[in-house]
Amino acid sequence: FQTTQNWASQVRGFTLEAGDISFEAARDVLTATSLIEKAGLAGSDDARRDLLAGRLVEAAHQLASAAAAVAPGGRLAWAEQARSGVFNSMATPVFQWLNWESALASLALAWVSISNYASDVLFEDALVKSKVDCLLVLEGFQRDPLIQALTRHWGEQAVCLPVQLLQQRAQTGDSCGDKLGEIFLHKTGDAQDEAQRAAACVLRHIEAGRIPVALAATDRALTRRIRAMLATQHVVVRDENGWKLSTTRAAANVMVSLSACAWNASADSVLDWLKNASFVTTVQVQALEKELRRAGATVWQAWAQTALATVVSAEPTDRPTDLKLAAQSTAALIESLRAPLQKPRPLANWLITLRELLQASGQWAGLLADLAGEKVVSVLRLFEGGELEFTDLPQAQRRLSLSEFSAWVDVALEAANFIPAYPDSENSAQAVQVVILPMSQLLARSFAAAVLPGCDEVRLNPSPDLPGLWSAAERKGLGLTTREEQALATRLAWQCALQTPACDVLWRQTESTGEPLLASALVQSLALTLGITQPITTATEPRPVRQLAAAPTMRPLPVGDQLPVARLSSSAYDKLRTCPYQFFALQQLGLQENDELEEELGKRDFGLWLHAVLSHFHEQLKASSNVTLTSDLTDRSAMLNIAAEQVTKTMKLPVDAFLPWAATWPKLQGGYLDWLAGHEAQGWQFDQSETWNEMPLGGLTLVGRIDRIDRLLDGTLMVLDYKTENAGVTRNRLKEPLEDTQLAFYGALVDADSLRAAYVNVGEKDGSATFEQEDIVDSRDALIAGILDDMQRIGEGAVLPALGEGKACDYCAARGLCRKDFWGIAR
Repeated sequence: FQTTQNWASQVRGFTLEAGDISFEAARDVLTATSLIEKAGLAGSDDARRDLLAGRLVEAAHQLASAAAAVAPGGRLAWAEQARSGVFNSMATPVFQWLNWESALASLALAWVSISNYASDVLFEDALVKSKVDCLLVLEGFQRDPLIQALTRHWGEQAVCLPVQLLQQRAQTGDSCGDKLGEIFLHKTGDAQDEAQRAAACVLRHIEAGRIPVALAATDRALTRRIRAMLATQHVVVRDENGWKLSTTRAAANVMVSLSACAWNASADSVLDWLKNASFVTTVQVQALEKELRRAGATVWQAWAQTALATVVSAEPTDRPTDLKLAAQSTAALIESLRAPLQKPRPLANWLITLRELLQASGQWAGLLADLAGEKVVSVLRLFEGGELEFTDLPQAQRRLSLSEFSAWVDVALEAANFIPAYPDSENSAQAVQVVILPMSQLLARSFAAAVLPGCDEVRLNPSPDLPGLWSAAERKGLGLTTREEQALATRLAWQCALQTPACDVLWRQTESTGEPLLASALVQSLALTLGITQPITTATEPRPVRQLAAAPTMRPLPVGDQLPVARLSSSAYDKLRTCPYQFFALQQLGLQENDELEEELGKRDFGLWLHAVLSHFHEQLKASSNVTLTSDLTDRSAMLNIAAEQVTKTMKLPVDAFLPWAATWPKLQGGYLDWLAGHEAQGWQFDQSETWNEMPLGGLTLVGRIDRIDRLLDGTLMVLDYKTENAGVTRNRLKEPLEDTQLAFYGALVDADSLRAAYVNVGEKDGSATFEQEDIVDSRDALIAGILDDMQRIGEGAVLPALGEGKACDYCAARGLCRKDFWGIAR
């Protein structure tokens, strides 16, 4: 018994010519790109060229099965007949609009017609018929053009064993009656429920001694989830289906290395690379990550250039801190590995460069030690000498940028499959218990049971749309598999699976998006047929029920007397007022969550920018001696714009990311200047902004940065705090003066008896407005008394419980520590 591929390789070896279809995306996408460029389809649009190249490879791979079924001597005539017959028959007004598809179809036909195939040797009678007396063909569920062509070529010396009985029953809808095994129908909830239930069905069959069990691979993600569950039970699995190579950890390591070396790589990409490499230590990575997060760096190159320039220009007496110096040293090492990948080069040179990068980063040994990694090395030709395949290949001589090379690597990994090594049954004490395979490969194989998950209307569609650009008429004319033939093959495979002695059929009722799902039409047809001929067995729950004793999680009740508080800020005291446990965890223990290095700017970034702009504007206004200039609205608007430009440049905000916020600036600016004119008309003059204040309070020091302080001629001070929130939110802050601690706390930082305090709401729609807190001196005195009392109680060992109330829990960084979400178990 032989496949056509093995038979051809035994007769004679095959060597690919430069333009032949190799059925490997890594090589064929290069040929497709070259053909598209020669045909002038993409012009100078690289994105269009890459898109068309992928579509051309797909079309050629589909058409190659029909081309390989034609003897080499008649292949050009076949292509000409197809071109004049099939394509011309489709020259309708509608088809004329599909210029891209028509051009790709013509290129694909030309490509497959001039290619040589390994199976061509099977048409050479002198090499084949002289050694074989008879050709016996065992048909599968689906028509194979090459097998049909060889059967015709051998004539009376060929005997075909068809699967006509199954085929007739599938066409008539007969479910084979008493030929069916015992069938169990499982209607599950979602993907996780379906995977758990399928794994439980497999375990139930193994416990009953029904092995091997066939697990149909209807959906890749679902199958991998089931396999992972079986692995926890130490089930011996032989996976004949595998999964995409691009989804393996080895492939991800290669891709993250390339992403980190891009000129516009994000800081997160570089950190991700470092955490999967070994050329830097964990301590170095942690130091670098702390420095990146402290600086708020999102783009690696911008931060690295500044960091390395600081190292070069630093005098011996002007050394940075140990943390910063360690981060800069690590950055220099990273840049030494990134630098060689910045220039374009041919593909063969890129393969050498990538291999050297993986070796220098310490990732190479890990790839070779992993079966999936070995497959990655093989597919990408990263082994020593592997690049020679592309050295003299004409279509591989174009110089590629790093992004183009990364796209090539992604295509190659996405097109390849990884099939894990089969268990060694001969040397293993335990035989294979589960075989994962496509449903169509159950033919002529003996299994004691079958588990068929994914039998819903999406994953087991009896008449699915076929991929590719070929229309139904073109498929029929070119000899490709038609939709009707594919539907028949699906029904045949379904009928074969149902004949397994014990068969579990599972489908889910909802997608992860919440969209409802129906069972496949094949399942619905089966249920109707079984309802007439024999009883329907609705499966019972295969998962055992376990009784678990409740283990309630109690609210934490820590004490903080061993963690004295020496310095207290407004935000820290607000944590104590909001939730004592939050104060204990985040302030006394000093636990902090790392900020995300996001490229997208949020409202907090805009607020920081606005504070800096207004501070810069008022400082310049105060320093100006030209009273006329500084009182004119137009001049003030110009000064504000200059301040905005300078702050944007200083903060190194990306223009594209900041554009949505910058669009609100003109309206916001006008409203603020109108408010400022009215504020100054009341006699208030700017005094200082963004000042750091410290105020001793017994053994405690109150600290904080005040946005702005204004002054009247009589010496009265007003503490101002900018807010960019909704005006209604700002107004609600002042409804209970003793509940809002921010203004009162800022008032405690100022040594003045004549004091007022207010929020300045800087809004876009309604302009800017003042929201003053009345009796701020009384509120300040009450706050100071409260702080002294609270700190005394904490020092005496008062409990700091988690309250778990209000909106404060929604975004609390300590929620995972207090475990509020599990308190309900105790109720």
